[in-house]
Amino acid sequence: MRTVVPGPCPCCNTEIEYIYQTENIPYFSDILIISARCGSCGYKYVDTQLLKDNEPVRYEVQVDAPEDLAIRVVRSMSASLEIPELGVRIDPGPACQGFISNIEGVLDRIEQIVKGALIWGDDKEQENARTLLDNIDCVKNGSSAITLILEDRCGNSAIIADKALKTVGIQQQSGS
Repeated sequence: MRTVVPGPCPCCNTEIEYIYQTENIPYFSDILIISARCGSCGYKYVDTQLLKDNEPVRYEVQVDAPEDLAIRVVRSMSASLEIPELGVRIDPGPACQGFISNIEGVLDRIEQIVKGALIWGDDKEQENARTLLDNIDCVKNGSSAITLILEDRCGNSAIIADKALKTVGIQQQSGS
């Protein structure tokens, strides 16, 4: 089902359309996709929400071959992502957006955030950002392995791969 609701852009107040669409995703339940785009200022918003909660879940997968970059990742707004080898942990917060991607897409998202530190960070932050970007490149070209951990207290996230280890009923760890 698709519903279009007019409303103001939160950045420039131009009237835009907010699109709410439900879809059924195999292995899950119905999801709600929310999207909006402002042609005036370029604002865009995309979010996915699963329409039911399940038991808390933890997924862990070793990424040690180039084909592993294609493993599907479904992250709800309540999930945390961690890659210990890169020193990366992303916890849910008020501006957290869910997404459906693959491991390469997750690494691309991290790269975009880290590139901000190259522009705005101090010397030490810029040095750390360059190191992290180099490490991500090594993972993408297959010369370095990582572990991707996905934890969701609402049970609405997943790593879809035979090699992913799934634990149900876990207590989500707090970020450090």
